[in-house]
Amino acid sequence: MDSKEFRRRGTEMVEYICNYLETLEQRRVTPCVEPGYLKHQLPDEAPEEPEPWEKIMQDVEDKIMPGVTHWQHPRFHAYFPSGNSFPSILGDMLSDGIGCIGFSWAASPACTELETIVLDWLGKAIGLPDSFLALKPGSRGGGVIQTSASECVLVTMLAARAQAIKYLKQQHPFVEEGHLLSKLMAYCSKEAHSCVEKAAMISFVKLRILEPDEKCCLRADTLIKAMEEDEQQGLIPFFVSTTLGTTGSCAFDDLAEIGEALQRFPSVWLHVDAAYAGNAFICPELKYLLKGIQYADSFNTNPNKWLLTNFDCSTLWVRDRIRLTSALVVDPLYLQHGYTDSAIDYRHWGVPLSRRFRSLKLWFVLRSYGISGLQAYIRHHIELAKRFEALVLKDSRFEVCNEVRLGLVCFRLKGTDRINEKLLSSINASGKLHMVPASVNDTYVIRFCAVAQNAKVEDIDYAWDVITDFASEILEKEQADEVSEIVDRRKTHTLAQKRSFFVRMVSDPKIYNPAINKAQTPHRMSTELTSPGHDGTVVKVQSPKTPGSATWISWPLAFLFASADDGTKNDVTLRFRHLDTMMRLSASRRNSATGGSSPSPEAENGITLLKSPKKSPILMRKRGSSPNPPPTAVGANNGSAK
Repeated sequence: MDSKEFRRRGTEMVEYICNYLETLEQRRVTPCVEPGYLKHQLPDEAPEEPEPWEKIMQDVEDKIMPGVTHWQHPRFHAYFPSGNSFPSILGDMLSDGIGCIGFSWAASPACTELETIVLDWLGKAIGLPDSFLALKPGSRGGGVIQTSASECVLVTMLAARAQAIKYLKQQHPFVEEGHLLSKLMAYCSKEAHSCVEKAAMISFVKLRILEPDEKCCLRADTLIKAMEEDEQQGLIPFFVSTTLGTTGSCAFDDLAEIGEALQRFPSVWLHVDAAYAGNAFICPELKYLLKGIQYADSFNTNPNKWLLTNFDCSTLWVRDRIRLTSALVVDPLYLQHGYTDSAIDYRHWGVPLSRRFRSLKLWFVLRSYGISGLQAYIRHHIELAKRFEALVLKDSRFEVCNEVRLGLVCFRLKGTDRINEKLLSSINASGKLHMVPASVNDTYVIRFCAVAQNAKVEDIDYAWDVITDFASEILEKEQADEVSEIVDRRKTHTLAQKRSFFVRMVSDPKIYNPAINKAQTPHRMSTELTSPGHDGTVVKVQSPKTPGSATWISWPLAFLFASADDGTKNDVTLRFRHLDTMMRLSASRRNSATGGSSPSPEAENGITLLKSPKKSPILMRKRGSSPNPPPTAVGANNGSAK
């Protein structure tokens, strides 16, 4: 590609980028693909021959874009803003066109000096003390652009470690540095970014993670107590990382309180991580959040989050640059130059040697928008967040879970973590919005952040409509499931109650079957059992009568023995199949008014037992009755009497 074609293709690329950003809301926010989707669409090897530009750009649209998460989308509300603006893009384009590697002043003087100047500009706008500015007379501090906040935390921890080892080596000159290293302890809040833990792993130092208060704020008493306990155990506190604007809920550690308390530990390095919130301090009304910065040894923020500057651009300031560079200086002959003593070499300020001309894009942004334009941009995002907070508070089904100071709102449905997980999963799966969760006070919350450069009120209202629609659907389903669960539980309980009622009813019929009491079940009942005698005759045996008591197996059988109120007989034939017997029952007549009664076929129930042809006992009618057996009153498959 020569310069002539580059002009043409460059124009086309600018047009493509403009169309992409202007029509972004027509695309799905997050891709609907699975891991490995691209492997099946691209060749296994790079092409042997050059391919036409048109084919490459067509593959961008057909194969690359379907797998892109669109961070600039107006429906993207996850994480924090990803800075983007046309001046920044053009500044990056120019930096790429120049293509210098600014590891030292001599490698590209403009690259080094512009970075120093731009970071002094931004540091003043944020409100950093003069000791953090490189060009202030008598200052030993200065700023540098790193790739990310993670790198800022790492290099400051490495500097603090080197300072601590040097100090301990002076006190214990004969102790191995490895032993001294094993004693070093760093501190941070549970709400601090995970990069602090990673930095401790890389630095081979211990890290103690402390519990914040109910507002997710690290307090001085918690920190000092932990440090004193560790000192009693022979450990050496050397580094504290505080956070202004935590990732989870945009909470603020009490920097002023912590900084004042750390004056008792002069050798401890105090770092302030304000990756997101630090950008907002350019607004005068928000500078109160920076209270206590005078105690800090280093401070970082990310213009590539909330100052319309493209990644990567993370700014770091230190109070004493010598303490920083002494931990990272490596000075081979081929990197030395004649102005080492009078110029800054940024290769000593970070991990990598090679550095891009990143100050160009930040310079373009600061000049194109001005501080006032950037303030208006930040204030607009805060207003949008406040609008979303108001919408949440109006709906009694939801609650806000953080103090909304900047552009982040943490909210949740009132209820279990499970229902909130289901809500967020459903919303993200739809592709209509994209948000991410966090844990605030060990509670699952959903983070909503205004991120798009040109975000509007309509975008916030749309997002809330989507959230409430999904919430209503999920709550209705939850209620239906709960009702179904209650019904099932009641069915099970009712069945168990019926079974229990039947057992009690059988055991105590007078209580559980009023019909028995109404029927006036007779208290006197006698039965006549007949059995064959020694001479082959039938012997009749009458059971004793016990006045005032009933004799029955169970109340249903006793009810059959009872006489009806009108004096009619209950002439019922029964068969006990498991006994291979048949029985004929006849109800007794009520006693006459003038006297008692004696057992007789007409007066009392009589049961006659005869031998069956099969030598088994058979219950038949009493002597003198018809010899024909009565019909069976029990089905063949039923083992109970009726």
